[in-house]
Amino acid sequence: MRLIIPVLRRLPANASRVRGFHSTATALVNAGDRLPNLDVLVENSPGNKVNLSEQITGKALIIGVPAAFSPSCSNSHVPGYINHPKLKEAGDVFVIAVNDPFVTKAWGDQLDPSRASGIRFLGDPTAKFTEALDLAFDASAIFGGPRSKRYALLVEDGKVKETFVEPDNTGVDGMYSDVCLASIG
Repeated sequence: MRLIIPVLRRLPANASRVRGFHSTATALVNAGDRLPNLDVLVENSPGNKVNLSEQITGKALIIGVPAAFSPSCSNSHVPGYINHPKLKEAGDVFVIAVNDPFVTKAWGDQLDPSRASGIRFLGDPTAKFTEALDLAFDASAIFGGPRSKRYALLVEDGKVKETFVEPDNTGVDGMYSDVCLASIG
C-alpha cells in the first residue's frame, strides 16, 4: 500500500491581496465606475429582484450598511438620512444591507413606517452586490459571515459620482447624512 502525501505549495507573501490572476490590492468602488449589472438585490420578498444598474436613471443615493437592526445603523446612521431636509434632492434612495429581504423589509417598516422618505430598503443576502463593489469585509466574529462596509454612493445615470466609505468597518465617522448630502448640488 502506497501512502500519498499531498504537496503543499508556499503562497507568496502577499497572498492575502491576490485576486484571480491579478496581484494588486483591491480597489474599492470609485467615482466614474458603473454600478454592477447584477440581479442579486431583493426587496420585500426573494422573488422581487432589483438591478440598480438598470433601475437608476438620473440621480440616486445608495447607502450601504453591515446589517439591518444593528445599533449604530438603527439609532443614528439611517435615521439621519430619513430625516435630512436634502434627502429629496438625492433622487432615488436605497439602503442596502447584507440581509434577507424579510429582515430589510421589517427594518424599513420600523425606521420609516409611513415610507414618507421614499427610501427603499434592499437585501443583499449573498453579499454579491457588496462584493462587486469591493466593499465587503469578513464579519464572521460578529455577524457570522461577510458584511458590507458602511458607505454612501452618489450615483448619476448608473455611474458613481462620489463615494463615502467608512475606513475601519466598525464606526460611522464620515458616514453621517450631513457629510454625504452636502455634496448634492
